[in-house]
Amino acid sequence: MKLNVFWAALQFMTRLPIPEKWAEGVDFRQYWRGVPYFPVIGLILGGLAGLVSLSISQSGGGMYIGAIGYVLALAFLTGGLHLDGLSDTCDGIFSARQREKMLEIMRDSRLGTYGGIGLIFCIVLKILAVVELSYHPPLYLLALLTCAPIVGRTAVVLLMYEQLYARENEGMGSGYIGRITPSATALTLLGGAVLLMTLGNWKALLAMMVSLLVVYGLALYFNYRLGGQTGDTLGASIEVGEVTFLLAIIWQ
Repeated sequence: MKLNVFWAALQFMTRLPIPEKWAEGVDFRQYWRGVPYFPVIGLILGGLAGLVSLSISQSGGGMYIGAIGYVLALAFLTGGLHLDGLSDTCDGIFSARQREKMLEIMRDSRLGTYGGIGLIFCIVLKILAVVELSYHPPLYLLALLTCAPIVGRTAVVLLMYEQLYARENEGMGSGYIGRITPSATALTLLGGAVLLMTLGNWKALLAMMVSLLVVYGLALYFNYRLGGQTGDTLGASIEVGEVTFLLAIIWQ
């Protein structure tokens, strides 16, 4: 895989200042080629957010402010891209309308009641989970906080491989959904597992397995309700994958 594909994926998935020339030559329809880099992108985001959290908590800010710093750092580093997908998905899915109306609601940029509730639950669960994990030694905590975004961006491949795009017109998710090859899917899952075992231990790998099962269940549910996947459901699955991993680590 060419390095410019990695930079294009990093540029798309984050708000890090990546020079345009580094991602030169990568067309939107080629974005799926960068999916195997997703675990590495999760490593970068998780490491940066984890360092923010620890620098706050270890300098006297306390575990609660440190946990809030972690969640805010992830939101700022991604530009809230995945949180936006989560809120739009909640607005559409929980509207209890017909498929076409759900997709129309999900495309609406305005935040609805269910989207707001989804965001609140996601953010609060993340903060409380990080607080609960803050009793671990700092280096181990940093490893766990780094692992969560890795898992979220590894699991999202399950909503891309052999999936249908739910909309008739192309959107952000169409560059990924249904395009990724079996080898790229396997490489993404393997890369995520290797990073998890390198940073964590078998407990982290087990928590990743739980997250993969939950996200795969989401994929099946979205297929049933929407007839496929969208860019919003991809973002929602990343957020759910992160939260599930943190909760699964706590419950072990």
